[in-house]
Amino acid sequence: MTRKLRDDCFLHDSERLTHAEAIAILREGLATVVDAEQVPVDEAPARILAEDIIAPRNIPAHDNAAVDGYAFAFADYDASGGSTFKVSARAAAGHTVSDPIGQGSAARIFTGAAMPDGMDSVVMQEDTDTQTRDGDIWVTIPGGLKQGANCRLAGEDVRQGAVMLAAGCRLRPQDAASAAAAGKATISCYKKPLVGVFSTGDEIVRPGETLAPGQVYDANAPMLRGLIEAAGANCIDLGVLPDEPQAVQASLRDAASLYNVVITSGGASRGEEDHVVEALDALGSLNMWQIAVKPGRPMAFGQIGDCVHMGLPGNPVAVFVCFLLYVHPVLVRLGGGAWTEPTRYPLKSAFSVSKKKTGRREFWRGFLTKDKDGKLAVGKFERDGSGLISGLCEADGLIEVGEDVTGVNEGDELAFIPFTEFGIGRT
Repeated sequence: MTRKLRDDCFLHDSERLTHAEAIAILREGLATVVDAEQVPVDEAPARILAEDIIAPRNIPAHDNAAVDGYAFAFADYDASGGSTFKVSARAAAGHTVSDPIGQGSAARIFTGAAMPDGMDSVVMQEDTDTQTRDGDIWVTIPGGLKQGANCRLAGEDVRQGAVMLAAGCRLRPQDAASAAAAGKATISCYKKPLVGVFSTGDEIVRPGETLAPGQVYDANAPMLRGLIEAAGANCIDLGVLPDEPQAVQASLRDAASLYNVVITSGGASRGEEDHVVEALDALGSLNMWQIAVKPGRPMAFGQIGDCVHMGLPGNPVAVFVCFLLYVHPVLVRLGGGAWTEPTRYPLKSAFSVSKKKTGRREFWRGFLTKDKDGKLAVGKFERDGSGLISGLCEADGLIEVGEDVTGVNEGDELAFIPFTEFGIGRT
């Protein structure tokens, strides 16, 4: 069944919010809106887990050899001087030794093979000497081994009944391996949220079309598709909305009935040609968040029924930054994931900024570099314009600068958010 949003999930009392206030409202107001489905384990990486995976048995299920060599009972072994044993059995991976092995005997064993009953230690084959007597093989094991040597114990990796993976986590390849080791052929994962994306404005032209005077190519649509898919959602490009109120309202109404989230780029202010805000006023509940951040102050957050609307600014840099800060965690949360804040890494500044306006939080495009002592530091793209896509291409992440900061000196400690936190790092 389709899940419902609260009618007031974006409710707030301020016209202009700090970054922290905006994050707190989003974090508290949103919940999962998609249902779960069974996903083959080899298709599960990057999906969000819908229920805990509990270990149905010990992993590994039995004591087994960690190396190729010879298994023996430590109680029969002279740890100081070494011992010589008759090799009475052979244990290979996938094949158990069914007959009991006599006291004082060893077993030829291979990596991954179950330990024969009564044996608890393994010597590596290259540390032994073997000889044949009357058709039997004998192995000499040197002294110095400890009990349990080269033996992996049952449950050493995971104990039966333990929570292997918790619901709400985004599955990585290694998590899929863990689930497969528990025997899971399929995993319960949340469906991906469906996101419809509109570009807006008569000046917007899609790449490949003829560019008339005063028009610009749409850089936001392909960028948003990549960002949305990196956040674990499915993106549907809904085209470009013209600067015509009735067309905007009709398109947003139709899209809201089909998608979990509708994202628009441009038209997020209250100017004469900004019809997105006007349409939201008419169709649903609009919370016009004038967020005290740079870039990206004009952002619209609202609802049309059970559809979340997120109105991004029009300039590509502001779109990119606002998506990472606000839309990415929203899509993850709506898709069943836990709300997560990106890790901020403290790095020394390799630049200086003489003056910064207080009262707003700023996010500068930063790149990793070395300081004069050869230690890792962060540099800043020298131009701050919201339309300069080249700065995004050169950057490794965002430098977060607080509301009360008035300037930055070289060597100051700054908070750096690498793009790898959002799955879009440089390779």
